[in-house]
Amino acid sequence: MNFIGEFLGYLAGVGTAIAFLPQTIKTIKEKNVESLSLTSYIIYFIGVVSWVLYGAYLHSIQMVIFNLISLIFTSIILVMIIKNKR
Repeated sequence: MNFIGEFLGYLAGVGTAIAFLPQTIKTIKEKNVESLSLTSYIIYFIGVVSWVLYGAYLHSIQMVIFNLISLIFTSIILVMIIKNKR
């Protein structure tokens, strides 16, 4: 792959991976999950797990790494939603 393609792949990966960082930090600090959708986070979680598996299948390190980062942030929020909505 050429430099531009690699650069765009990493840019997309970083952007996607850190997209949930502000929400994760806010959720941890405020411990308020009332406005967050459990269904949305479950669907997103399944999607990100699928991307990790697909990246592993393709032997795409950047796809696996960036989606694992997304998976960590999503998992934190998902656990907090499940724990606090009981």
